[in-house]
Amino acid sequence: MRARCLIVDDEAPARADLRYLLSRFDHVQVVGEASNSEEALLLLDSLDYDLVLMDIRMPGGTGLDIARKLREAANPPRIIFTTAFPDYAVEAFDLDAADYLVKPFDAERLARALDRALASRAEEADAQPVPRRSEGSESPHRIPVHKGDRTVLLNESSIVYAGAARGYSYLQLADERVLVNFSLNELERRLRGSHFFRAHRSYLVNLDYVRELAPDFRGTLMLLMDDPRKSRVEVSRRQARELRRVLGL
Repeated sequence: MRARCLIVDDEAPARADLRYLLSRFDHVQVVGEASNSEEALLLLDSLDYDLVLMDIRMPGGTGLDIARKLREAANPPRIIFTTAFPDYAVEAFDLDAADYLVKPFDAERLARALDRALASRAEEADAQPVPRRSEGSESPHRIPVHKGDRTVLLNESSIVYAGAARGYSYLQLADERVLVNFSLNELERRLRGSHFFRAHRSYLVNLDYVRELAPDFRGTLMLLMDDPRKSRVEVSRRQARELRRVLGL
């Protein structure tokens, strides 16, 4: 599985440079970007990241402040500081940083930092595999979605259904369709305990938007959704009986 990485830097060109360097590593996937400490903490609370590549000096709080807060987490990501200021290295390593890269650095230097960070995280996971969020948590689920250089956190209530096609997944919202960096199975795990139902191997549907159940000509069911597009979602034969049970039919 590819390591999930969050980039935290207040300068857009610096984030773009990191994203470009990280694109060379097949075992790492950038799934979030933040331009300040507040955005970073929101993203870190919404998803379990394996890696954080983070600047030191940013508006609203430093990377060191974020690292201190992450030490309180049950399964914190490994942090690689990427900064133009060499004078914070001692404090960074005191906060269990995996590495400290002074800009500019190249892909070879980054590769060594990634290897060190992921190796230590794997050792920690083997020693004590503790989930950060318990199943059955009633807190609202939010899905991070990239829009340009921003990462938007979508509330589950805005998702009509999720679909998978040709190697990617998407979320169908009321007024648009957006791509996400999660498989449908992963989305199902993140939304477990909410009002979502796996209607088909290719569809995960929000039951709050189901307006009508209609028989399909193949003998299965079709869900007619209550959204502006009047979406239709297929229910597999295997799942049709379970859906009727869930809906009390």
